Amino acid sequence: MGVPELMFRVSFMAVLIKLASATNYIVGGPSGGWDTNSNLQSWASSQIFSVGDSLVFQYPPNHDVVEVTKADYDSCQPTNPIQSYNDGATTIPLTLPGKRYFICGTIGHCSQGMKVEIDTLASATNSVTPAASPEDSTTSPAESPEVIISSSPSPLFQTHLESPTFSPVIPSTEFPASTSPLAQHSSDLSASSTSKGNLQAYVAVVLSFLIMLMSF
Repeated sequence: MGVPELMFRVSFMAVLIKLASATNYIVGGPSGGWDTNSNLQSWASSQIFSVGDSLVFQYPPNHDVVEVTKADYDSCQPTNPIQSYNDGATTIPLTLPGKRYFICGTIGHCSQGMKVEIDTLASATNSVTPAASPEDSTTSPAESPEVIISSSPSPLFQTHLESPTFSPVIPSTEFPASTSPLAQHSSDLSASSTSKGNLQAYVAVVLSFLIMLMSF
């Protein structure tokens, strides 16, 4: 559904709702009327008039309805009317928001209180704003906030972790050729007891080293 079609539907529904809820106000009613005995301004102050409502003036032939400016309303001057009515049953639609002023044009009636100020409010349904379309509500890439993520860590949060290293100490197994237990054993089976003792010592060292390697 496009935006123009959506706006048309919302406006159409607003008109229907307003037509259904429009009110006809009998001026001065229900206990009074358009006459000098009713407190017309007090009645008007107790009402809420909206665009689409109507005022209904009911009066005998010795009265009329004259719409005037604010200045003529204050001075009860009917000689420069915006509009005048004398049919005895006048219905005036309230088509625009704002204040309108009505008096009776019969001499002396306005000064006796036969005057009313009507303050028309804009209809609530006319102030409904259609929901923004996805095209309107989507922020363009140029307007979207740019977030820059640095690949290098911040110095405040940089930690130096050094991986522990394990370097086993391996005793050297190199022996001089002249003192190698294997060479000495192969070359001279009749060595002295001292040489045999040395050979056994070397063998013990080698075996100990091999056992240590196997334990890792």
